[in-house]
Amino acid sequence: MPDPGLEQTQRWLQAFILAPEVDDQAAEAGRLVLPSLTLTALERAGVYRDMYLSRLVEALESDYPSLLHYLGQEAFHDLAARYLELHPSRSYTLNRLGDSLPEFIGKLEDLPKREFLQDLARLELALTEVFDEEESPVLTQEAIAAVPPEAWQTAHLQPIAAFRLRSFRYPVSAYLGAVDEENAFPLIRRKNTCVVAYRRQFQVQRLDLQPPAYELLTALASGSPVGEAVEKSHVREKDLFEWFREWTAEGLFQSVSGWN
Repeated sequence: MPDPGLEQTQRWLQAFILAPEVDDQAAEAGRLVLPSLTLTALERAGVYRDMYLSRLVEALESDYPSLLHYLGQEAFHDLAARYLELHPSRSYTLNRLGDSLPEFIGKLEDLPKREFLQDLARLELALTEVFDEEESPVLTQEAIAAVPPEAWQTAHLQPIAAFRLRSFRYPVSAYLGAVDEENAFPLIRRKNTCVVAYRRQFQVQRLDLQPPAYELLTALASGSPVGEAVEKSHVREKDLFEWFREWTAEGLFQSVSGWN
């Protein structure tokens, strides 16, 4: 039997794994795969086919542990299977396999607590995004001290790459914290929540924000000058200094510009 070559074998195995039915692949399996002492050629190839969906579901489980916790394993696997039918893996890596899951959940009219689950998925997606972002330099206290007080009015603060701001309709940050055993589980009812997700010293973090702090940080992250952002947010001076100390201590910014 002529050697089919690596590329042809790989293309057949991919088609076999993804095909809805395997009956038409039996003859080709016998040509490309050797049987073992206990398995036919089709059964040996079927091991990879059977494990494929399981591996994709495992990847989604690792990215959405709080969603898995709320739904339970069976319901989560059903959701994942429905999602993967429309959003199959199309990359060599599974890191971004679940990027469309929050949007997908938002369209499922038969899913109980859909809005809460969509918010929970949005938060977990933001955490995976900052996990995969490139490392940025962090704004130092020396760089902050070098800015004259009068220059802050027109200065711009650049957030680090591993930085995501999100607002939610439900207390999903509290729920995630309860899953991680940081606090008690919240009531699943509407409660506006604002969160910044970021990576600090190679650890993914999240910080709950008061609405004015969220508005201010959003304005700064979008490129507004510090003076303009503060004015629009109507922030008290005491809060401004407290938040700024916390944000710089957490390494949310990488540079300050526009003042010299």
